Amino acid sequence: MSTEILQLSGVSRHYGAGATAVAALRDVSLTVHSGEFVAVMGPSGSGKSSLLTLAGGLDRATSGEVFVEGTPLGGLSTNELARLRRRAVGYVFQDFNLIPTLTALENVALPRELDGVALRKAHRQAHDALRQVGIDNLADRFLDQMSGGQQQRVAIARAIVGQRRLILADEPTGALDSTTGDEVLEVLRSRAEAGAAVIMVTHEARHAGWADRVVFLRDGRIIDQAAAQRDPRVLLSGSAS
Repeated sequence: MSTEILQLSGVSRHYGAGATAVAALRDVSLTVHSGEFVAVMGPSGSGKSSLLTLAGGLDRATSGEVFVEGTPLGGLSTNELARLRRRAVGYVFQDFNLIPTLTALENVALPRELDGVALRKAHRQAHDALRQVGIDNLADRFLDQMSGGQQQRVAIARAIVGQRRLILADEPTGALDSTTGDEVLEVLRSRAEAGAAVIMVTHEARHAGWADRVVFLRDGRIIDQAAAQRDPRVLLSGSAS
């Protein structure tokens, strides 16, 4: 039986105050269960990235509450939020947020090490995550020895390493060609099938076809939701109509 991994309850996020205040999200409520892959779509400025940063505890709601596996994020300290993110949340950033002085393997293993996992075990888990995204042969390379697409796959490996129950991906295929992008989408799909909740921001309708549900945002509000109508792996064959 699926369980609630993420719940946003009446969440709003405002930046600034008074007449200059900007509303990034307005009274958004959304629940994502284990085993569910949700795509979030909408025009630029609709609140897609704000939704992800609030869901991952990287920002705090102005009003409403965010729950991750039943834990309300609003009452957690900065250290408690960081600990929750390391253990439960994997985040794929648009700009990767990798550390250039570390190898691919070290970048992926770092959150596991920070959470107290022994070095050997952390590196073994990191190598497995790199294998899942198809670049385990680049484990010992530094970022300046890799292409943008390869760096993106390192970032995705870091997000899925360990037993993260919530995977948040902000345009995860943006730096990838279509073949590699399909491989990454299949990795995200497999994480959902293994029991994680996956939320992906995308501008591509084809990529949203991998999701179980598509959520549409406009002006900071959810304006519609739609269920997927077919097995997303049909997209790999190029035969989808």
